Amino acid sequence: MGPDVPLLNDYKQEFFLKRFPQTVLGGPRFKLGYCAPPYIYVNQIILFLIPWVLGGVGTLLYQLDIMKDYYTAALSGGLMFVTALILQMTNLYAKQKTVTVERMQIQNTLTDEDEFEFSSCVGSETVKFIIPGKKYIINTVFHSLLAGVLCGLGTWYLLPNRLTLLYSNIGGTVVIFVFGWVTICIGEYSLIINTATETATFQALDTYEITALMRPFYIFVFIAVDLAHRFAVNTPVLEQMNQILHIVFLFLPFLWALGILPPLDALFLWGMEQLLEFGLGGSPLSSNAKLLVMFLISAGTAIASYFIPSTLGVILFMTGCGFILSLNLSEIGFAFKNTMISNLASSKSKNIHRGLRIQFGWREFIFYLTVLTFALIEASLLHQFAGFSSFSKASPQAVASYILMILLIIMWILREIQRVYLFGIFRNPFYPKDIRTVTVFMEKQRRLMKVGVVRRILLTLVSPFAMIAFLSLDHSLQNLHSVSVCIGFTRIFRMVWQNTENALLDIVVVSVTQMLVFNVDLWWNKSLDTGIKLLLVGILRDRLLQFVSKLQFAIAILLTSWTQKKQRRKSTATLITLNTVFLPILLAFIAISALLSSPLLPLFTLPVFLIGFPRPIRSWPGPVGTTACVCSDTVYYQQMVPSLAVALQSALAAGSLGLSLPGSHYLCRFQDRLMWILVLEKGFTYCGVNIKGLELQETSCHAAEAHRVDEIFEMAFEHQENTKIVSLNHHFGNILTPCTVLPVRLYSDARSVLSGIIDSHENLKHLKDDFIKVLVWMLVQYCYKKSRKWENLDSADKNKKESFPEIQHSSAIERSRPLRDGDSFSVDTIEDWTDDSDIFDLESSGRVKDRKESRQLGIIPKTHLSIPGSVETQNQDFLQEMSPEDKLYRAVVLGLPAVDKGKQREVLPLVEFSCSYSELLSIPAEWRTAPIPISKINEMRQRFPEEWYHFILSQLDFFHLKEKPYSLLEDLMKDKALKDLYIHGVLSCCFGLFGLDNTVPAPSHVFRAYTGGIPWSIGLDWLSSKPELFQLALKAFRYTFKLMVDKASLGPVESFKELVNYLEEYENDWYIGLMSDHEWQQAILQEKPYLFSLGHDPNMGIYTGRVLTLQELLVQVGKLNDEAVRGQWANLSWELLYATNDDEERYSIQAHPVLLRNLTVQAADPPLGYPVYSSELLHVPLF
Repeated sequence: MGPDVPLLNDYKQEFFLKRFPQTVLGGPRFKLGYCAPPYIYVNQIILFLIPWVLGGVGTLLYQLDIMKDYYTAALSGGLMFVTALILQMTNLYAKQKTVTVERMQIQNTLTDEDEFEFSSCVGSETVKFIIPGKKYIINTVFHSLLAGVLCGLGTWYLLPNRLTLLYSNIGGTVVIFVFGWVTICIGEYSLIINTATETATFQALDTYEITALMRPFYIFVFIAVDLAHRFAVNTPVLEQMNQILHIVFLFLPFLWALGILPPLDALFLWGMEQLLEFGLGGSPLSSNAKLLVMFLISAGTAIASYFIPSTLGVILFMTGCGFILSLNLSEIGFAFKNTMISNLASSKSKNIHRGLRIQFGWREFIFYLTVLTFALIEASLLHQFAGFSSFSKASPQAVASYILMILLIIMWILREIQRVYLFGIFRNPFYPKDIRTVTVFMEKQRRLMKVGVVRRILLTLVSPFAMIAFLSLDHSLQNLHSVSVCIGFTRIFRMVWQNTENALLDIVVVSVTQMLVFNVDLWWNKSLDTGIKLLLVGILRDRLLQFVSKLQFAIAILLTSWTQKKQRRKSTATLITLNTVFLPILLAFIAISALLSSPLLPLFTLPVFLIGFPRPIRSWPGPVGTTACVCSDTVYYQQMVPSLAVALQSALAAGSLGLSLPGSHYLCRFQDRLMWILVLEKGFTYCGVNIKGLELQETSCHAAEAHRVDEIFEMAFEHQENTKIVSLNHHFGNILTPCTVLPVRLYSDARSVLSGIIDSHENLKHLKDDFIKVLVWMLVQYCYKKSRKWENLDSADKNKKESFPEIQHSSAIERSRPLRDGDSFSVDTIEDWTDDSDIFDLESSGRVKDRKESRQLGIIPKTHLSIPGSVETQNQDFLQEMSPEDKLYRAVVLGLPAVDKGKQREVLPLVEFSCSYSELLSIPAEWRTAPIPISKINEMRQRFPEEWYHFILSQLDFFHLKEKPYSLLEDLMKDKALKDLYIHGVLSCCFGLFGLDNTVPAPSHVFRAYTGGIPWSIGLDWLSSKPELFQLALKAFRYTFKLMVDKASLGPVESFKELVNYLEEYENDWYIGLMSDHEWQQAILQEKPYLFSLGHDPNMGIYTGRVLTLQELLVQVGKLNDEAVRGQWANLSWELLYATNDDEERYSIQAHPVLLRNLTVQAADPPLGYPVYSSELLHVPLF
């Protein structure tokens, strides 16, 4: 697609132009797209102005000094409440009337899908169109009550006398009064009449009608500040804030329309997350329930610390609670629950729970208890005996700060030298060069692994204790504690464990500032204690990093919109010019977005930037890992994710992935697989991640971006030019920065063209002989394993002796069955024949199709007479010598007398074994009933590989037999009856797969036989009626084909022992089948070492082989720009949920090699994205 593909197609443009005015005005639909009666518009205008009219009544009474201000507010609110109830009752009456008397309507297919027919000004259709009503009765009452309160307080908020006191300006009072009531009318209409679709949409479905409360909520926030100003006398700050907010109040409709203000669900989740992280020292969490519980516990901890009378008690309480809350409490609780269940449950339950992966045991418990004990001892001793002096360059706290500075520098260096690029620009000279295999990489990275271990110890043990020493020595904790002290120090004592690296940086910044600024009278030193200083520094650090990331994202979009020819649109030059001219406004937008911790939204991913609404760091409302577009490729990610999580454990702990915080995104690449990693939680010695797998069937856009990802990783890890001492990252502007490679146990995918092998006459000529050998081996193994199972069931000598006659008796009964059941052409049902059947067709196409379908479904197909009343003119001796194919195509003569075929059935001769143990290897009787001429059986005796057959028997051990003769194997080899059974069984399978001719099979026939799609024949019909034998024959043929490929690649098989080794390897270590088989997926999950599949490309006319090999290989990992991902996801949410732009060829999903736009869209949570795999929250231990 070209760069000038429409942002919205014609239909979506018209839809958007109808929806956006409705959003701006709060719900009135003035642009319908079709001609509607004038009263539709008049009614909406009247309903829109009703709150203003009712509020105007109260305002007039107040201005005339008839009523007090609060009485006027109560009057206006009461009138609005009654009016809202009347409107809702009107809607209920209209719905009931429509249900009672349903009007017949003729659907006109030429009209728009949203066109309505209106009969009158107050008709039921009109009422339902203008006032859709509420889904729940409770919302009908609650929203009506809320509308009354909103109108009453709005009247009080916009009283002219009150506005004149605030601004002392009549003109300003008039403007605020008029446009303020417009804002209230918009909020009231959205609450009571018709809720508009908001541009700020977080949930795809509004199940509980929360969207209607969004606009009234923000109006109440502004009114709350005004009420605080009314009742809090002589507070200049509140007065100035009230003045500013009255002006901002007029712009609320624009903030709603632009989607800057978040919906209520996103607002409360974002607020709890921000307070938990920056006010209480916690971490964002992966689910709403965990976030709420942790927020309440953390807030309760901060409040409880205020009521502890002893300063030493406060120190111990903060240290202990901070450490405990920073642990992975959900996993600890899960492990404790399983331990209790396993102790109380039965042995069966114990075995079940032992299989669960529990990451918290006695080792972890002792480690955590030891760390907590030493932390409490250190904090109490330092606070009690060394915490009396104020901060100075020689004080104990200053000494601790020096140590922290050294630790920060050392840890930063140790982290950076483990990444392939320093600062993302210069290649690290210490990083291994030109790494291609796991062994070479692990050998070269041995030194860096030692560095990682040192850094892990410093990060986990040394740094937290050093920071606790610094905090315990602070003089702010010696005095009576205040609210600010409790909040600040509760936060930092927890952050020491929860987010050690950022806590270390914050303390060092505060320490350096304290050393440089010793002026006691300065605001920084006079008004703020250390805890609040650390809180402000932490917020400033986070917002500054967000600003830098957002600025990089904006610059990347601006530059690539011109430098990338495929991204250059006709409007690009204009947009770049406007961004340059209004650069201060653009920077202000980026700053506000960073301040609110909301995504910077590039509209349609063009250089048109808006401020997205604040939302949780995970960006999506649903639970993690519950949805994915599952397909056949999902299994590859399911197999590799556990091993990838183990590799991430060492990488995250060592710091080779950089500073990983909640909200960090990583991209992993191996062959055609792309893994998207999102960090959701982080605490002391653990990290919670979600891993998604992207599709393997690459579209053109997906392939273009995947190719750029490969280029970036190859430049970093494989190209020889990186052997220079200093080299630059040529893809510095890309949102992907390579970090490291991880050894992961997964399947490598090798595809090859089999031209020259499958079409080789020499190979095909030996295929049948090899198939006979493989089939003999498989049948012997099958019967041998079956005898072992039987022997295990009947282990007693007495049962064993009695079982032989029973087997012989049952065999004799089965031998009494006719030799040629499948050779009969008797008619089972006459319904198969229709008037449309052609009498010259030996079998109607419909029945052939039914028979094929029945074979696919595993149903035994029936045999039918070609034409009712037809007879066979040949004599029976001739019939016995004819092949089934000859019978099928013999001449048909009508009108001759019918032959009684029931008199011609023959009974299988009784098989007499010369060895009594031959019954253990006997082929089931029903497998010996194939309609095969005697001449073909004699021919097979000549072709039967007797030496191979004897070699296979010689390899059997019969260890499961308690009493066996010394010459058992020799007796079995001499038993001709047993050999004849195998000859007949092998010939039956060959008859089903190849027919009875001796021609060399064509490549197409080999492919069909491999896939099980052989055209119907009498032999296949018989073989399909024996499902177990058919599966053995199909498996033997697939082994034979794989053997043919191996012989062509590795050389001929020189001995029987080598051939047996091949077959045993196929049986134990390989799955040989089709990619579409369910067993293929099961083999991957069971981690079979090798898998092989045969394919065919009909376009190119070639046959291909695919081999999957399970081994430990290197997976390349890179860090993504977090704000670039959040910004593109914010645009995706707006574009699909509001603009409903679901066009598969839309501009915002086209390939962008710098922003990786297509891959980012794929990685979004369904239904907006379409990852083929999404894991649940994975708890990765970091120590």
